[in-house]
Amino acid sequence: MTCAVQPKGSAAAPADLVQRYSDAPDGVRVNMILSLDGASTFAGLAGPLSNICDRNLLLGLRGYADVVLVGAGTARAEGYGPVRLTPSQRTERRERWGITDIPPIAVVTRTGQLPEPLFAEPAQRPLLVTTAELARTRPDLRQRADLLLAGETDVDLRAAVERLNARGFHRILCEGGPVLLDQLIGADLVDEMCLTVSPTLAGEKSAVRHGAALRAPSRLALRHSFTEGDYVYLRYCRA
Repeated sequence: MTCAVQPKGSAAAPADLVQRYSDAPDGVRVNMILSLDGASTFAGLAGPLSNICDRNLLLGLRGYADVVLVGAGTARAEGYGPVRLTPSQRTERRERWGITDIPPIAVVTRTGQLPEPLFAEPAQRPLLVTTAELARTRPDLRQRADLLLAGETDVDLRAAVERLNARGFHRILCEGGPVLLDQLIGADLVDEMCLTVSPTLAGEKSAVRHGAALRAPSRLALRHSFTEGDYVYLRYCRA
């Protein structure tokens, strides 16, 4: 179903926008913001491109996820900490899925260099998606985080997704950054793209492509397009 773009000034409240994403897919849902010239960050951060509605959407999508997946570079740059849900999000998760757990942050890392805020809540241990090599050389990581090993020296994202599924994490929300997104696309693992188009020109260089090239473009279908002020919110899903 495609919803018409709302004219400027008649957009629904941010809470109404979040409800349009409540049917989270089993698979990898990506939530990203891009400037008009294709940048995902300004000075290394997504914040300058965002607004209150976009930030509310990011927090709202977490309520529909089993796990939040993020690259280590983005986790460090943005100072990632544990997921925090509102009482209404907790209630909805319990009533819809019988879930009381808060989705963990799963950080894809080869180095184990992580932001300290990630460990702020001992009861919400982060999950490190990493390599067997790092597990051998950094045994101390197991004291503060749970490890999910996917690959010997490089992270195999297809294996990582399979092992997340095996742990009961079927609704995977990826919040970036661009390197991780490239790798997910290259492995043809993206099932849904939630894209916010920011009315900004960032002048940032495009990210170097790190993912393996697809044999052919992977086509998604538009579920909705929606405006709030000068921002455009697009949701594309596998056909």
